Amino acid sequence: MEIFGGFMVMISILGLFLAVVWLIMPFVVIAMKGKQDRSLEVLEAMDKRLAAIEAQLRRQQAERRQHEPATAQAADTAEPAVVQETEATF
Repeated sequence: MEIFGGFMVMISILGLFLAVVWLIMPFVVIAMKGKQDRSLEVLEAMDKRLAAIEAQLRRQQAERRQHEPATAQAADTAEPAVVQETEATF
């Protein structure tokens, strides 16, 4: 009968651990939801800032193209040269 006594102690400890986890879990989920909402707000702010930067760059590029001569505009539309990478041997 000693085997069952030790087994019951282990089951009791495991049950106590699971009960504590079960009681703490709702608070963990609520805390994670708050952090997720804050991350969403920060991401939306970053997206707005990035959109403003993109719009500003487009305006600057349009202004620059208006002031450049026609030859420079042709060079901007040409395809860039392909750069080949060399393989390194180890």
